[in-house]
Amino acid sequence: QALPSECESANPLLSSLSLPVSLSPCCSTLTTQQLQQNLRAEKKRERPVRLLFEIPTTRIIEHLLSKYVVYDIVVMRSGSFDSRRVSVERRYSDFSRLHHDLLEEFGDELEEVVLPPKLLSGNFSADIISKRRLALQDYLARLYAARCARHAPRFARFFTEPEQKRAHGLLRAGKFTLATQQLQTVLEVEEKLLPWQHPTLSVPTLAALAVCHRDLEEAEPAFAAAQKALPATRRYGLKQYQAALLELLVDLGYQLGRPTATLQHELTLLRDAERGEATTLKELEDVGSPTDSLH
Repeated sequence: QALPSECESANPLLSSLSLPVSLSPCCSTLTTQQLQQNLRAEKKRERPVRLLFEIPTTRIIEHLLSKYVVYDIVVMRSGSFDSRRVSVERRYSDFSRLHHDLLEEFGDELEEVVLPPKLLSGNFSADIISKRRLALQDYLARLYAARCARHAPRFARFFTEPEQKRAHGLLRAGKFTLATQQLQTVLEVEEKLLPWQHPTLSVPTLAALAVCHRDLEEAEPAFAAAQKALPATRRYGLKQYQAALLELLVDLGYQLGRPTATLQHELTLLRDAERGEATTLKELEDVGSPTDSLH
């Protein structure tokens, strides 16, 4: 019987692992920890990243003239440990509008995706709420499985639009701390959605965050948000956002002692091309819906 090779006897863990050729233990001097890291990386490359939806809880909202159930939707990414647990609350009517809009846009492509029907009675019994919670969770999974739906801007807006509207209302009212909290939730959801959406998806959110941090005199996070938004505006020709972000970055750069000559030159070229017309980020955020500003 053949004796185990030197690297196998030195590392018994390897004898039970089926390694890709590129990770063959006899061809390297990697430690067990390094090999395990390489194996994890290899598995990540093989496993496609997907969006996952969970509706773990519900609550009943009761006002003087209305009563309804809200569903807490947790949005997660598969493929690796997703430590950023972010959730949004939606009513059944929000699901219904989403379904109606997507059916109008895609028709027969979604004929097999069925929204749980509206109930005329028993909506607030614990059993009905539990069954509907699971049914809506399954509905989102089926919707995401349809390529046309998961790439649709309307799908992304379902998870972000109410929070965006609240945030921009707070921003215009000068309540920058509360607006920042809402925008941070929106940004985290958008970053999970980005692989299936247009790369400019998070530009308005980052721009609004930059405005909030700037007005809260938080120069570092304001600079970071604006800097993160800038590449997509360059690549996809969002000239108004690009110029406004550059202007903010130049101002903040001076405050923070950062190099600004390149940014200033880029801004000058843009201003010359636009014949001197200038719009600030604050003005862009005051136009209306943040997504409207992209068109």
